[in-house]
Amino acid sequence: MADALTYTGTDFYCDVAIPAPDALDVVHEDDLVLAFHHTRPFWDVHIVVVPTRHIASLTTVGPEDEADLRALLSAVQQIARDVEREHGAAAVLTNLGAYQDSKHLHVHVHSGGRR
Repeated sequence: MADALTYTGTDFYCDVAIPAPDALDVVHEDDLVLAFHHTRPFWDVHIVVVPTRHIASLTTVGPEDEADLRALLSAVQQIARDVEREHGAAAVLTNLGAYQDSKHLHVHVHSGGRR
């Protein structure tokens, strides 16, 4: 397994996170979604939520991805609710195109200042 801190590929989630969730600080895990504290956090609280099945991006989601997207958004909602309750605020973000370092749909739930 590639080391989370030194990974240089294009799909961290398929290559590292999903195959070895025990190496992560997992917040939520089921058959369709994995959520964990980011391995290189940008904010004080930084959780990443990903579908366990490869979907390239929010802009590539198709009808065949409906169950995965519903599960992803449900998990994001619950995690954001928990972060907001605990820290007083939460933000939800996804990146697209050149802004998307890992070419696997993922959503950031974050709170607090930048690290």
